[in-house]
Amino acid sequence: MADAVSPLRRGSARPTWVRARKARPQLMLSHRSRRRLGALSKCGRRRLRRRLLQVQAAGVDWREGHCSGALAETPRKPKAATPSPAPRPLPDPLPAPATPSSFPIPPVRAVGPGRVVLLLPAEQGFTFSGICRMTCLYGQVEVLGFVVSQGQPAQDIFSTYTHSCLTINAVHYSMPEKNKKDIRKEARALLRPHLNLEDRSWAMKNFSPSCSIVLLERLKSTTVNFITSYPGTAAVFEQEPTSQVTAECLVLKSVGIKRERKRKGLLLTASALSSLEELVSVSCEEADGCPIILVCGPQDVGKSTFSRCLINQLLNSISCIDYLECDLGQTEFTPPGCISLLNITEPVLGPPYTHQRTPQKMVYYGKTSCKNNCENYIDIIKYVFSAYKREAPLIVNTMGWVTDEGLLLLIDLIRLLSPSYVVQFSSAQHRQMPDLSPGYVDDMDGLYTRSKTWSRARGFPLAEFADSAEFAEEDKDSPALFTGYKLLRVNSEFCYRKTSRNRASHNKIFRDLTVLAYLAQMLPPAPRPLRPLHGLTPYQVPFNAVALRITHSDVAPTHILYAVNASWLGLCRILDDVQGYTRGPILLAQTPICDCVGFGLCRGIDMEKRLYHILTPVPPEELRTVNCLLVGAVSLPQCVFTSQHGFKGTVPYVTTDYNLNLPGASEKIGERDSDKLKLPKGKLHPRSKFQRKMRSLRAKDSEAQPSHSAAEAHPARACSSRDS
Repeated sequence: MADAVSPLRRGSARPTWVRARKARPQLMLSHRSRRRLGALSKCGRRRLRRRLLQVQAAGVDWREGHCSGALAETPRKPKAATPSPAPRPLPDPLPAPATPSSFPIPPVRAVGPGRVVLLLPAEQGFTFSGICRMTCLYGQVEVLGFVVSQGQPAQDIFSTYTHSCLTINAVHYSMPEKNKKDIRKEARALLRPHLNLEDRSWAMKNFSPSCSIVLLERLKSTTVNFITSYPGTAAVFEQEPTSQVTAECLVLKSVGIKRERKRKGLLLTASALSSLEELVSVSCEEADGCPIILVCGPQDVGKSTFSRCLINQLLNSISCIDYLECDLGQTEFTPPGCISLLNITEPVLGPPYTHQRTPQKMVYYGKTSCKNNCENYIDIIKYVFSAYKREAPLIVNTMGWVTDEGLLLLIDLIRLLSPSYVVQFSSAQHRQMPDLSPGYVDDMDGLYTRSKTWSRARGFPLAEFADSAEFAEEDKDSPALFTGYKLLRVNSEFCYRKTSRNRASHNKIFRDLTVLAYLAQMLPPAPRPLRPLHGLTPYQVPFNAVALRITHSDVAPTHILYAVNASWLGLCRILDDVQGYTRGPILLAQTPICDCVGFGLCRGIDMEKRLYHILTPVPPEELRTVNCLLVGAVSLPQCVFTSQHGFKGTVPYVTTDYNLNLPGASEKIGERDSDKLKLPKGKLHPRSKFQRKMRSLRAKDSEAQPSHSAAEAHPARACSSRDS
């Protein structure tokens, strides 16, 4: 008899389950609940179905209620369902976790168009990709070493795919001596100006006294809009598509970000963290609050990332930091090819092309490498370093060339700057370089200096050292004296896929993004519509008002205007008076070491009126002092020539007729070769969409390539190329 009754019970369970699913399509019972459903009696199944219908009729959102995934365990006396306000609609009705305990950590909620509130429990982090504007409503959070507290201004965060993802971490903060009720009352008062009543209720429902509440908003930036307006560069700020779409993904996408796994975020090694802690402690001391910190090591080991973290952590305690840029290829705050001294007062929360700054003193070297003219490189560093006043800690960023002559040049740089700390990076993926201890540097001959092991005295005072004009000739025959320093060794574990074959393509893409970010300063601020470069009004500069110099190549005087036209220009000040020349152009016999106030591009040359047409974001009061134009090997991105919006007709400066016989002329290398690049793992995440866009551009570029040797063209529309 038992065997006959059992199949009837199993058979009647399935229609009841189907009816329950039809009654509540959004209800997703777990596998455990389905098994228990079949074991219920007939009355129990009828009672469960009736309660599901009551919940549906009442309009209660089961995802925010107290019903769990195991709905079979129902109370004996069901409570009467009371009407409640309709839940806040989400962008997508896909199922979410059923219980408060299974809420995503940290929970997020849409609070308006392009606005999301984020709750971060203590010691929890939110790793994401994309760009957004962050405001800390309650508590304290930390991003890339910079701590943002409640009441502080909003910060723009750029977690682009070209670098490691950033993480918003909730940090411990001092709790006031208040009870829990007063703390919740204070938090509700802080949320009132930013959230409505319903959103505040949700936030306080998930609130704990040790958590932090963050508001994330869609970022509207002219730099981002300008960079993404060109084909192939929009993928830099886009989020990587995901196969699993949830309601949380759609909510975050409305802001422009995407949650990432923690392993994709930036993770510093123990040696890097200990070095940061020691350097911050020393810089905040009263006795020696202005140390000189020199960061050195091979390429792609995290020197720039370490410098950003150090700047942000120092800004938590002091108001400003000085920064000396000695890396010509991958500059941090200026376009490439510059040696500059800057005063940093705001945090650095993104890659270099998101935070271009105006330096205190800058010299345009004109190339991205100094291998062929190291002596001029040292002279420029001495000239720029002379402006350092020792009023704030100084961070020195150096090149990744640390082999052969590059190591000897680094030794000369250490003797020249006399740092207080040398942070040396090492990696298992690079050839091990010797420890740059004070004893090793004292015993080694540099490229332009000699050692003196038996005399390590007080060293040259910095002011006298900087003003010594005869040091360049005498240092080859006499030993250099320098004060001792402390060596901090940092072991880097960055993983990447750069090789000697594709490193040039990667670095050129970063340089092009930096140049585009600098050009974006000429455009009106967001949310005003973008204007293409060909729609901007250029400055008219007479031939006899400025002097010209090609820094990287010898160009015949008859072809000098071809080289200047459609070129990236350094706007400089020289001491010589260039007035008095009636016609021009005025040519310099050698490259001067002079101040550079900014950059621009030569849009055209009027041969009849003898005028240069120059576009630049430099303000007019600074342009009045410019009397020299330097043309270097830094070239404009190819998209500036071929992909400007709104242009009709024949594109100027673009031709397929190459004449490589002109002095200094060569084919411009553009983004055609970037389809072969493999984005490094860890620092550069792979992006197939970006690679597809690059490959699609190759067909267009093969039809029309910008040529810088168009001697047959009109003089006002021809240009000569530079080495890329």
